[in-house]
Amino acid sequence: MPEQESKQPTQQPANGGGVSSNRPAGQPSQKSMTKAERRELQEKQRAAKAAAKAQGGTTGSAGGSAKPKAGTGGAGGSQSQVKKAEPAKQPIGGGVSMSRGADQSGGQQGDDAGGKRGPRIFTHFGLPKPIGHTLKGDIHPAVVRLGISFSEFKICGANARCIATLTAFKNVIQDYTTPPHNTLSRHLMTHLSPQITHLVSARPMSVSMGNAIRQLKLEISNSDIDMVEQEAKDLLCRKIDDYIRDRIIMADEVIQESAGKKIKDGDVILTFARSSVVEKVLLRAHTSGKRFRVIVVDSRPLLEGKALLRSLTSGLNPIPCTYALLPALPSLLTEVTTVFLGAHSIYSNGAVYSRAGTALAAMMAKQRNVPVVVCCETYKFSEGILVDGFGKNELAPTRTVQPHGSTPTPTSEPGLEVLNPLYDLTPPTFITAVVTEVGLIPPSSISSIPLAMGKTIL
Repeated sequence: MPEQESKQPTQQPANGGGVSSNRPAGQPSQKSMTKAERRELQEKQRAAKAAAKAQGGTTGSAGGSAKPKAGTGGAGGSQSQVKKAEPAKQPIGGGVSMSRGADQSGGQQGDDAGGKRGPRIFTHFGLPKPIGHTLKGDIHPAVVRLGISFSEFKICGANARCIATLTAFKNVIQDYTTPPHNTLSRHLMTHLSPQITHLVSARPMSVSMGNAIRQLKLEISNSDIDMVEQEAKDLLCRKIDDYIRDRIIMADEVIQESAGKKIKDGDVILTFARSSVVEKVLLRAHTSGKRFRVIVVDSRPLLEGKALLRSLTSGLNPIPCTYALLPALPSLLTEVTTVFLGAHSIYSNGAVYSRAGTALAAMMAKQRNVPVVVCCETYKFSEGILVDGFGKNELAPTRTVQPHGSTPTPTSEPGLEVLNPLYDLTPPTFITAVVTEVGLIPPSSISSIPLAMGKTIL
């Protein structure tokens, strides 16, 4: 028995390990602790180790950061380390403005710091993103400049964006050189992919841009591999010029002629926002000698109707115009004879996808039996079907360049979410006719556009 009693002190360090050697004075060994006390000590050590890692490992040496040092008060020292680490964790749950700004820059209205959730029904809407300093892939300078113009809304409208995109791609094609052991018809498609991706990252692609790019890819794939490279590039640029001339410029000329016949002397024409083709229709009808009045209805956030108003009222022979915002629409419809609207795209079920507020103008005009005429080129046709403006849309940035003298648009702040959907969908039941370059088409026959063109529109 005396031998066993003398061996017991020598076995205690083996069981206690390094804890007993480094524990503060007065702290009992793990062997003498109860199971609950040992668990509590382990939890404190884990918390101290996590705090040391969060602070860059400055609270202890390697392998000993989880052990309380002598003079720190044992468990009390571990708790003080945990309290020091708490301010570093607060931005994860705090920072309302930072979290909200990150959501807006990515087009998402997600969780904010206070645990509140933004309207998740709009989280899939596209939002223009600022162009970063780092570019993915070999991006042409013309495409970089165009992406900046898109994201800042310096270029708006389906026709203007499509023409600008095709013009930039002409520069890309002319500066392109086919690598050795490759063909232009295959490698140029690969070279265009990052250019297209860059434009889409700046702002979601429109239907008209998608149709034009698909047509361009078809022309590239059909290029003769035996043709001299410069001649092949010149031919592709001529194809682009032909597309812009035939599908946009000449199409607008035909639409101006057809839609102008619907305007009579003494008419009061109402239009919403700004459509380039509707603007041309009104200017051409006025130039031909017809006398009528125009009501321009506008809405935030872009207030595009102001630019249309300046265009119609400038010159030596201005068109008499009235400018009003969307809430005044019911009182203005009492004197309107025809409503002319533009279109961002048109779907095979006859629905018109256009600037937000178009559906309201068409619906209220239909209630008063006022004809609603939509002017739209066939290259904006989509073979898909869209039933509402929630499945696909785009959000305007909360801070946009406002026309001179206008009241600034409200911006998002804590407790307030500002959403500016750019488009809405007008059902075909509210549309009287669609004027295209292939004729005047009722909404129920929109799906016949490819047949009228003699081919499937790409």
